[in-house]
Amino acid sequence: MNQDGWTPEAGASETGGEGRKAGISRRKMLQTLSAGGVLLAGNALVPRLAFGAEETVGTEQADTGLSGKGSGGPTGMLQVPNVEALLNLPQGQWKQGTTVYVGGYYREGDGGAKIVRWVEGSTRPDNGGSVHDPTGGKGKPGRWEQLHGGVGDFRCFGIFGETKNADDALDAMVNDPAIYRIEAHTNLNFVRRHKYSRSGIELDFYGHTVTTNGIELNTRDNPFGAVLFFQGTPAGPTQTVTLSAELIELTDVLEVADASAFQVEDWWIAQVKNNPGGGAQRELDYLLKVTEILDSKHIRVNYKLGWALAAGRVITYKKMNPVFRCHVRNMRFVGVPVPPTNSTSERPFETWDQIGSNPVAYEFAVECDVSGVRATKVFWPVVQRRYCTHYVTERCELINPEERDWGGTGYLTQQLNVLYGHVRDCNTSNARHLNDFTCAGYCMVENCHGDGDDYGPFVTHGQFEHDLVYIGNSGLLSFANSGTTWGDSAKRITVRKHVATRIVAHKKLTDLTLEDVHAFYKEGLANSGTIWANADGLQMRGCTAETMLTLSRSSNRSKRANLADGCTFGMTKDYEISRPVRSTAVGNLPVDADFTMTNCQFLNVDNNNIGSFERLVLVNTWFKGASPAASPIRVGSKEIVMQGGGFQNTGFVLKGAYDQAATGKPEQAVTVDGGAVFHGTNAEKAFLKSVDPANNVTWSFGGVVSRPADAATAHFQIEGAANRLKAIGSRFVGGKYEAAKGGFGGSNYFFLTSCVEEGVNRSSLPAEGDGIKHSEGNLTIGG
Repeated sequence: MNQDGWTPEAGASETGGEGRKAGISRRKMLQTLSAGGVLLAGNALVPRLAFGAEETVGTEQADTGLSGKGSGGPTGMLQVPNVEALLNLPQGQWKQGTTVYVGGYYREGDGGAKIVRWVEGSTRPDNGGSVHDPTGGKGKPGRWEQLHGGVGDFRCFGIFGETKNADDALDAMVNDPAIYRIEAHTNLNFVRRHKYSRSGIELDFYGHTVTTNGIELNTRDNPFGAVLFFQGTPAGPTQTVTLSAELIELTDVLEVADASAFQVEDWWIAQVKNNPGGGAQRELDYLLKVTEILDSKHIRVNYKLGWALAAGRVITYKKMNPVFRCHVRNMRFVGVPVPPTNSTSERPFETWDQIGSNPVAYEFAVECDVSGVRATKVFWPVVQRRYCTHYVTERCELINPEERDWGGTGYLTQQLNVLYGHVRDCNTSNARHLNDFTCAGYCMVENCHGDGDDYGPFVTHGQFEHDLVYIGNSGLLSFANSGTTWGDSAKRITVRKHVATRIVAHKKLTDLTLEDVHAFYKEGLANSGTIWANADGLQMRGCTAETMLTLSRSSNRSKRANLADGCTFGMTKDYEISRPVRSTAVGNLPVDADFTMTNCQFLNVDNNNIGSFERLVLVNTWFKGASPAASPIRVGSKEIVMQGGGFQNTGFVLKGAYDQAATGKPEQAVTVDGGAVFHGTNAEKAFLKSVDPANNVTWSFGGVVSRPADAATAHFQIEGAANRLKAIGSRFVGGKYEAAKGGFGGSNYFFLTSCVEEGVNRSSLPAEGDGIKHSEGNLTIGG
């Protein structure tokens, strides 16, 4: 072997026979070529490598017998130390099929090594990397074209860091259809915003830093003006249909105007005309694949509708050519400074929102993944998507974005009109949102975490999102909370094993499931430690909220029961557990439905308000006052059933049915049984109290033990014109009854029997008579 690495080793030909002499050692090729793992074995390599824009290299080469350094032709390979030497090769070496090993870009061994081949007749423009024109652009045919095996490398274009902008090299490689993978082995700087419509390309930056110093201005209000923007294109045909019949929820069959325009595996955008209530209220607006032609008016697609669409709704179809499998991986991205602003709606100057940069965007894209992108100082989202499907965003990070108050800025990923997305193992610090869904279906977010999360890492806009799953994440949650323009609506969202400063889900959110979810208090953050939820098929299991649970009901779509099981909720003084009738705003309406709470606890109760519920069922559920001086809970539920559980230093004060102003019926009913226990005292000196003269309450006591802490506390205090009470099998210890002013008698019965009374003050019971019985059949001790 000589000093340049040449060796007389023989290599076997592809077809067998005599070994041919190789012009360069295999070891040196493997170390310096960076040809994507292709094994180089002498000249047998050449037919297998792609060059230029061609798919393969032909093998019809005459055997010239040349070999070794300084030779050319099919059985030998020339060697030059760098690109300058390549361009200075004498014209006698410009022969069709001549291959040259270039040892480096500027100097041998600098990482820019490659193999090139002379292509007679080629007029491709010199791009400084995969195509070289030794004539210096004089228009003469013939070029040195790189044999790259489908893998491009910025070093082959003389890019060894951010001092030389990498835009031209990027365009050359992405626009070469023979390249399927692009690698960066140094830091890079880009000054243009690139848009591509090709498929089947992967860019791997191997953890190196991408900067955008000096980048051109973006267009106005454009989060898709990323450094890398992959965008599908319209395919031409469109059609519109007015539905002749309802499309039921979860159907995968769509009505069309003319099915002959559709073919299996075509991709179309299906967009329903918005509801009149908001300009973006669209239940269907996705990129869908046709999977079957059923008849002249119906097609099957790869999507089950999240929402029913009534007859008469209008759907527009637009055929698309998406981009497929365009992946971006392992980039560290640093954006450019943007002057701060104190406004969320007025630009400080005209081009203010056009300065910033972000790395990746997709539109009309299928199976396009992003992994390992770690960014800071971005303006628009790190990963922006619209009309995407079947994708993964993973191991990505955003720390300290350049802006987060201006709408749409400071996101890790915003996803509009997306299906089947999977976001996992991502994190943010001091960002606006980690994960934003707007009109999304069948997506999952897992093991993602946001700190400095006051803006809400996990959000949906409420544009009819559905069937979303969140598992093992941390950070503030806010669902369907962006306003009526979008619809305020979502359904079937499941959250498991989550911790957050707040959980905001009180708009038209149907069938929300929270399991092992915890809202904790954070000093300085308003309403932290709270869960606000819409009681429309709401189900909570094993959840906690340190400072408040507040329920409302702004939609009536669910077939599920509302329930909380095994949950613990801290209370904030004077706050509402369920909204009363007070406001007509979405998210603040009363719960005009039943609710069941099982094995739950309400702690630090003090003058809280159960402002609504039709029927509230409490099974082994405890309410515990903040102190013996705390005020009990005001209750506007129409019916309260307590089975087990009970009160400690608190109680219920009945205020009449929550909707009495509209119905004229204040009636309420209270049932206590199943081993319920009342003990302690409270500011009202009564466990159960109703003193509104207009109220009409039916009281039923069964297996309850009531044990006040002092003689001044009443087991029940009942006043008003019309009440009914039945107590059978109860135990009352100490304290007193107050029922003399309860309007008992006749049909307004008072019946207390088979009870055990120990030291109870009975002096304020109504006199026995018609409909009033309380002396016989009881075991009275002391008093």
